[in-house]
Parts: sequence; structure tokens; C-alpha cells
Amino acid sequence: MQVVPKDAEESTEAVEGVHLSMLAGAERMNVQHFDIEPGATVPEHSHDHEQTGYVTQGTLTFLVDGEEFAVSAGDSYAIPSDEPHAAENRGDVPVEGLDVFSPPRTDPDWQD
Repeated sequence: MQVVPKDAEESTEAVEGVHLSMLAGAERMNVQHFDIEPGATVPEHSHDHEQTGYVTQGTLTFLVDGEEFAVSAGDSYAIPSDEPHAAENRGDVPVEGLDVFSPPRTDPDWQD
């Protein structure tokens, strides 16, 4: 069993205003914490990983195939593998939440 205490999180600024922390991981999935500052954008990208998530604070707007999906605190979401998507924090407070990736994901391909 793996336990990752909250104070052990090491945050990386993947793009301006988007902070990611890798949490517990296993052979077939891992958990990542995200903190997205007001006005910050996750650029459009896709990946082989299935992605599910849960927003704990704020509202994150996903852009998928010309549609917008507002995901607010208490909402969860699922993104199939290989589906292009972007996300924006259009609010006045940071958006925080958790993502689960299967298979495990390390560095996002949109980081560079």
C-alpha cells in the first residue's frame, strides 16, 4: 500500500498558472492534484490515458469539440482516451481538484 501525505506534495507549474502535484500511483492508475489560478488555461491536448476527475473548489470550463462544459465544486467528469480537450479557469478563485489517469500519467505532453 502507498500513502502520500498532503504535506509531501511537490507541485510543478506545468504552464503559467497551472500547478500539478503527483499523488499516489500504482501499476494501472495514478492520482494528481491540480490548482488552476484565475485566468489560467490548460491548452488543448489529448492523451492515451482515460481521465476522470473531481473539482473541490471553483469552476473549470472544459472545451471539447466546440462545446463548453462547466464543472463546478462537487462535480466529477470523465474524458475518454484520445479526446482533444482544453480547460480554462474563468472565475475569480483558484480551481482545485483531483484527476485519476489510467494508465498512470507522469508529465503532461502540453507542459513544453
